[in-house]
Amino acid sequence: MKKEEIDVLEAKILEAIQLTEEKIRSLEDATKPISPENSIGRISRMDAINNKSVAEAALRSSRQKLSKLKISLTKLDKPEFGICVFCKNKIRPARLMYMPESTRCVRCADR
Repeated sequence: MKKEEIDVLEAKILEAIQLTEEKIRSLEDATKPISPENSIGRISRMDAINNKSVAEAALRSSRQKLSKLKISLTKLDKPEFGICVFCKNKIRPARLMYMPESTRCVRCADR
């Protein structure tokens, strides 16, 4: 990758890290325990528990993404960055701009 592409990608990764950290903070609020003394109806309580489960899944996914983004940021200057871990071909710059944490090319990611 060219130096200009790496600089743009670094800015994109830093922005994605910031947005993901904000998302994690809001999801952590949504996953707080639902206290039984809340006077909500049975259906509303079941709905709140279901929403909490969905938020917990989103929180796990966001934490994984944050970890991958931080790893990508440390590997940005290394020659193996932007190379698919399976087929060893270059990952297209457009894919890296959209998903900077990508370690696979589109073809290998579909498998």
